[in-house]
Amino acid sequence: MNDIAVSIVAPKPLTFALLRLLADREFHSGEVLAQGLGVSRASVNNALHGMEQYGLTLYSVRGRGYCLTNPPQWLDAVQVSAHLAARADDFNIEILDSAPSSNTMLLQRAVQGAPNGSVLAVEWQSGGRGRQGRVWHSGLGNALTFSLLWRFECGLAGLSGLSLATGVALMRALHGLGISGARLKWPNDVLGAVGKIAGILIEAQGDMLGPSAVVIGIGINLALPPEILRRIDQPVSDLSQLTSVLPERNLLLATVLSELASVLHEFSATGFAGLRAEWEGYHFYQHQAVQLLLPDGKVIQGVVRGVNPDGALAVEIQSAESGKSEMRNFHAGEISLRSVSHAAV
Repeated sequence: MNDIAVSIVAPKPLTFALLRLLADREFHSGEVLAQGLGVSRASVNNALHGMEQYGLTLYSVRGRGYCLTNPPQWLDAVQVSAHLAARADDFNIEILDSAPSSNTMLLQRAVQGAPNGSVLAVEWQSGGRGRQGRVWHSGLGNALTFSLLWRFECGLAGLSGLSLATGVALMRALHGLGISGARLKWPNDVLGAVGKIAGILIEAQGDMLGPSAVVIGIGINLALPPEILRRIDQPVSDLSQLTSVLPERNLLLATVLSELASVLHEFSATGFAGLRAEWEGYHFYQHQAVQLLLPDGKVIQGVVRGVNPDGALAVEIQSAESGKSEMRNFHAGEISLRSVSHAAV
């Protein structure tokens, strides 16, 4: 997920209430806003201060009031369910304005018996997490961040390749919305032209024999404004670079959930093996020369030849001792994958 160097304070509940009142892109006086919400004009001014840090453009004009030129496209559980149609009963959807981490909250609820298909989407996550504990943030309305709880009869040992299977679901969803040009990066990223579009975080509970509960966290960049891009310290892309018409956020969430349900049912039946060929067809580094950065600091070069049925990366490496090529398998862990050349090998 997106690494951001500077931490931003979560918007206040009053801020969310005001932003919804300003969603019509018209000017509203501070006095009228204050009266409508039963607060002081000073409270309104304080709550709307610093909107640029959330990727929003707010005009404040003496005598006219406040105008929000790019209001967030708010998530709505009823709209998401309507888009899900026949699949709506498979999910229990909750939308929150703000939370530290949807994954953490849903993991806690899983212990308390939350049902399969529980979905927690958050407009603003102050402590969203990516792989290796990295922090993930975005602005308001310019990304989609949510977590899905899915229960499996198998144990933790049977979940190998689940993050890759989730990547397949994301690719199917994008294609279903008419968005092409994205590729997968092993083990859990979706790439655009210049960097990451989406990230996947899998966290599981259970034992080796089963059953198990998995929380799948997903973050998708829609259209990151310059103010947000300046804070991200890694290459990043968004869906606006791949399509001239962005999908409405509720439709995007519903489409991803629908494809996730299909893929997860397939994964429950056959594991990752049945999705392997499709995943390899989406892989950015398939048959390309790469560098693998290992936890001990070693760097290994080779050519990616695909993935195994358990989701391990299969790399063809030339032995330093014999000079012959050999296949080695790598599991996610702390390994980082980098391109040596974009030319196919």
